[in-house]
Amino acid sequence: MILEGFKFGMLLQIAIGPVCMYIFSLGIGQSFWRAESGVLGVVSADALYIALAILGISSFVKKEKIQYGFNILGTLIIILFGMELFLGYFGISILPKMNIFGDSSSSSPFIKAFLLTGANPMTILFWIGVFTTRTNDENFTKKSTLLFAFGALLATLFFLTLIVFLGSITNNFLSQRILSLLNSGVGLVLIYFGVKKGLASIKLKKMIK
Repeated sequence: MILEGFKFGMLLQIAIGPVCMYIFSLGIGQSFWRAESGVLGVVSADALYIALAILGISSFVKKEKIQYGFNILGTLIIILFGMELFLGYFGISILPKMNIFGDSSSSSPFIKAFLLTGANPMTILFWIGVFTTRTNDENFTKKSTLLFAFGALLATLFFLTLIVFLGSITNNFLSQRILSLLNSGVGLVLIYFGVKKGLASIKLKKMIK
């Protein structure tokens, strides 16, 4: 059952999105272990969403107003993070310094990755769909549910650690200027994701009305 959860988790990871891009930028610009703390932030957010999905809050999350609110919040957070990365090339920071590890001179990748993951409503909707389908299976016990969830979280940890590793390798071969440009490029991609998500949400709301 852990393997089944791992495979489902990998399906979610393969859909490269803003979180993956942000983790890659951490791999480029931070030490391996600081970037890995960002991975743990993503895993923690996924764990929270999986727990909520198992507890069965689908009726609440699927309400149109709730979904719209999630989408707008997610749009703002993704664009904000994209602007932070893009403007970083010019030495400008728009996000406050956040610290949970005792280093007051740097922002916490854990918190930023947690917020960025939590800002994506598609994550919880994905897990609600998965666990609703699975729990309807009479052979899917409480134990197998937990093992499935554990396997899914392992997939997130494995895939994003690989992304950090690739970012670290890139860091060893490229100049600081090129790395800064790459980070800015990732920022532009995040801004694109955010704007696209926001426009889709507004368009959907108008269609519903």
